[in-house]
Amino acid sequence: MKKIALAHDYLFQIGGAERVLVALADIFNEAPIFTLVNNPKITKKIISQENIVTSPLQALPGIFIFFKYFLFLMPRAWEKTDLSDYDLIISSSSAFVKGVGHGGNSKHICYCHTPTRYLWGDKDEYLGNLPEGRLLKRILPKFLDRLQNWDFNKAQEIDYFIANSQYIADKIHKHYKKPALVIHPPIRVDDFELADETEDYYLIVSRLRPYKKVDLAVHAFNNLKLPLKIIGSGSELKHLKKIAHSNIEFLGELGDSERNHYLSHCRAFVYPQVEDFGISAIEAMASGRPVIAYRKGGACETIIDGVTGTFFDEQTWESLAHKILRFDHREFDPKVIREHALNFDEAVFKNKILDFINQL
Repeated sequence: MKKIALAHDYLFQIGGAERVLVALADIFNEAPIFTLVNNPKITKKIISQENIVTSPLQALPGIFIFFKYFLFLMPRAWEKTDLSDYDLIISSSSAFVKGVGHGGNSKHICYCHTPTRYLWGDKDEYLGNLPEGRLLKRILPKFLDRLQNWDFNKAQEIDYFIANSQYIADKIHKHYKKPALVIHPPIRVDDFELADETEDYYLIVSRLRPYKKVDLAVHAFNNLKLPLKIIGSGSELKHLKKIAHSNIEFLGELGDSERNHYLSHCRAFVYPQVEDFGISAIEAMASGRPVIAYRKGGACETIIDGVTGTFFDEQTWESLAHKILRFDHREFDPKVIREHALNFDEAVFKNKILDFINQL
């Protein structure tokens, strides 16, 4: 029997990457899960804590609050995590788990959500979100350049890459010069239901961070004077509330059942950002609702134009507003939309993962 270990960058939020890990843990339910840090108050909602193994970083004071400031410790922490006793390592990566130590004794399959953002594209955003400081601003870019070299070299040690979309497979080839098989992330379609009738509002479900471009939707709906509900929280919340008009409602973080109610009853789901894959758009389609998305990134692989949603072509509030003005939700069949979402069901994901491993 092969000894299998799972590895994940860190566990202190619930997003698409964590749901991939949950599905992998369901497949390989006896495998330990190695991670740098774990916040059980959050992660116990979705994954058993029994098999989670953390690194020495877990013991650092304030690690969850100041996590990004410990960036310089993370590569070494993974290198010192010795998994050479395992035959197969399956990592879930958007950062440095690619560097997990195994001495070349193990096969390493990396399910890559994205090449590390702040090394291969979003460096300016990362630096911009750090506090001002002349010394920090001078030293950190040089450190990130060194880290980029480390990341590239560790990627060469990966035996097989799996990408969450063709969009990311292309990035893996561009940045790491490696091929990648595409297996889309899973959702549990049965968790979502069709509503008998819709209500008069549009919906966004998102972490409120700059790259999510929720401000673009706020400006569009300010001008359209149509009702928009926003579910989620994050660093942009205060700013977004400040610029939003009274037709825009912020609902904060909601439980799954309440969030799913809003998903199934909206006129359409608004998706202004570029995502590597975009699970929230699939969840909207599992609820039978069409998606209005910016035509770039993973959305181009999951939304069928005119059938399960529609696209706007410029990432501006004017382009989005123009699309919404011409949008009619009655032109879309909720049952057809949900049927399409079944292509991304968890059972499909698990079968594809097992088929891939069995072929190796």
